[in-house]
Amino acid sequence: MTPVALTVAGSDSGGGAGIQADLRTFAAFGVFGTSAITAVTAQNSMRVDAVHVIPPDVVAAQIDAVFADLAVNSVKIGMLGSVDVIAAVAERLTLHEASGIVLDPVLAATSGARLLPERALDALITQLLPKAHLLTPNLPEAAALTCSSVAEDEAAVIVQARKLLAMGPQAVLIKGGHDVGRQSTDVLVDADGVTRFDAERLDVGDIHGGGCVLSSAIAAGLAQGLPLAASIAQAKHLVSRTLAVASRQTLGSGALLLHPIS
Repeated sequence: MTPVALTVAGSDSGGGAGIQADLRTFAAFGVFGTSAITAVTAQNSMRVDAVHVIPPDVVAAQIDAVFADLAVNSVKIGMLGSVDVIAAVAERLTLHEASGIVLDPVLAATSGARLLPERALDALITQLLPKAHLLTPNLPEAAALTCSSVAEDEAAVIVQARKLLAMGPQAVLIKGGHDVGRQSTDVLVDADGVTRFDAERLDVGDIHGGGCVLSSAIAAGLAQGLPLAASIAQAKHLVSRTLAVASRQTLGSGALLLHPIS
């Protein structure tokens, strides 16, 4: 039976992030991808020019339509755009008893453009974090969600991950892509303790959509029935392979765009 994953995220007109990146990533794993678009953005590898948040009832209707027809095995949540959209997504996922939820708390684009209003942070924390099987913030996002400074060492990363775990998700993976050093280390904290996922850090500059690819790759693994740790390891390997290829191609004029390699 073909596994099915749903991405609840924004549309990126430049194709580097959002639902475009998620659907390509699902396909790389042989997972059938479905989507509920939360926002339409006019953006590319250099900047975000405009954002139109989709009305929450339309977002809810998209989720309902997918669950009414398909057996959804996992859900990746990315850009949400507003408090009302967060509430609609939380309500519909609860109604449909969604499982395997990977929540990537998209707060800003690589270019720095704000994609979630600060006033929506509380709604994200209270309404969606408790529903997540896995929360996947990068270092700045983890700092914002815990009202802390950006972690500068692994001990601080673990402290922030435990604070986030106390907010309700079953597991927290803090991504180390914004860190420095020879290794890019993602730190998983869950009820079983702390697990590290290491990969060689590639000097490729800014990346557009890297977080989308990683979180949707994890959701693809969960859709396939893999345990969480195996899903993360598989996703991390895919990102490393994809980065190695992307660094040799010319797509766009700004941050590096990724094309997931199965």
